[in-house]
Amino acid sequence: MQYRTLGNSGLAVSKLAFGTMNFGTENTEEESFALLDAFIEAGGNMIDTSDVYGGGLSEQTIGRWLAARPREITDRIVLTTKGRFTTGPDVNDLGLSRRHLHRALDASLSRLGVETIDLYQMHGWDAHTPVEETLSFLDDAVRAGKIHYAGLSNFTGWQLQLTVSTAKAMGVHAPLTLQQQYSLLSRESEFEMVPAALHNNIGLLPWSPLAGGFLTGKYQRGATPASDTRAGSANELYQWVSAEYAASDRNWATIDEVVRIAKETGATPAQVALSWIADRPGVVAPIFGARTLKQLHDGLGAVALTLDGSATAALDKVSTSTPGGYPYGAFGTSQRDRRLQGGAQALGDLIGNGADHPTGRR
Repeated sequence: MQYRTLGNSGLAVSKLAFGTMNFGTENTEEESFALLDAFIEAGGNMIDTSDVYGGGLSEQTIGRWLAARPREITDRIVLTTKGRFTTGPDVNDLGLSRRHLHRALDASLSRLGVETIDLYQMHGWDAHTPVEETLSFLDDAVRAGKIHYAGLSNFTGWQLQLTVSTAKAMGVHAPLTLQQQYSLLSRESEFEMVPAALHNNIGLLPWSPLAGGFLTGKYQRGATPASDTRAGSANELYQWVSAEYAASDRNWATIDEVVRIAKETGATPAQVALSWIADRPGVVAPIFGARTLKQLHDGLGAVALTLDGSATAALDKVSTSTPGGYPYGAFGTSQRDRRLQGGAQALGDLIGNGADHPTGRR
């Protein structure tokens, strides 16, 4: 296993993080324990969950696993969870208010059976709660020893920047990480979210790096998915997301390229896709899930894979998302460049046309 520091901190985490959304629903407790044991044995140390995964069952399963393992194992774990979404029937049982987060955090600590959560992430933006209120709560939680660090999830670029700038103005710690959907089939976060994170030295934790299994090569264009897969399941959310992926010709071309490179390198499609995302700028650890030990070991094999320049370039090209509308199309980009109008040589030719780069340079 290889390790990286978590954002702008000194905390070392494994190059791949293990996502546990399936625990308590698609995985039995016995299966979940076996997956966690195998992940730790392989050198992994970062385990990600949320208070809404399985209605709290994921956190409970991890808590029972931690309680059944010796201290030399549990002390190695970097535990991350999230709060924000609905946890009860009351109007205040959701959001980023001090009241809800206080109750949600305490409930997560109880289910996990720990005194401190390493990374507590805001699971999404809350337009009804002042950013100052949320940041004040998180700062208090750090001081109380309930969390070590705070992070964000599913925040847009402007929401992330507002949160960071407000934290600096308040004199409290800024969020350490951003967890967002990011894969070869979902690169839209590169328009705003990734540049904002890079500009603020915030570590990226991509979720769904295998695009719901599409990047494992298990699905074929035009074929009916097997019933034991997400795309073939009766879950309406999985069906909707899978239909979105399957509707794009670009996605199928990207999958074909992933499969081709996998054959050339002797790797699996999942390993190629995970290796690509793990080496994107700012990425700390892609969060991948697994229902079986075979899937887990397949994903972990990505740590030993290094894609060469030609493979990376081919994947970059085929998967590039190119919105045509303002402000991201050619016309919008031209409004932000530094190319001199006229003359033998433009300023952009000298320093690189870095209009959309977070630092203005390349």
